[in-house]
Amino acid sequence: MYSKEETQRLKREFWTAFAESYPRKWLLYDTKIKDLSLKFHVDNKKAMVLLDVESRDDEKRTAYFEKLQSLQNLLESDYGDDFVFEKDHYLENGKAISRVSTTHNGLSLSRRDDWHTIFDFFADRMNALETFFLEYADYIRDI
Repeated sequence: MYSKEETQRLKREFWTAFAESYPRKWLLYDTKIKDLSLKFHVDNKKAMVLLDVESRDDEKRTAYFEKLQSLQNLLESDYGDDFVFEKDHYLENGKAISRVSTTHNGLSLSRRDDWHTIFDFFADRMNALETFFLEYADYIRDI
């Protein structure tokens, strides 16, 4: 087990190494749609690339999710069928969000030998999700 400080240091080293391996500006929170964001997630069991819809207004969240879901076949045909669509995903704090995600299980932030596999997964799947999002942003935005 790592101490809190060691865990923070490991995370900093991981994200620094990722930025050095893939030196580009990712879209992430700059989607120009207030309630939509793209995210990376890694822990000691898996790596994930996420598109989260986090509107506090359930009707608005549902409308955005339905737009995304209407594009599911296009996403899958262009970028692969490993994306999971969840209308109601509950965060640890109990907040309901909608999520489109792809996961690579069996990877660990704590295993440095996994880092390049995680980096490659992040770059490939985030690039796919960003490209898809940017192509259909106007359609998604129009709710």
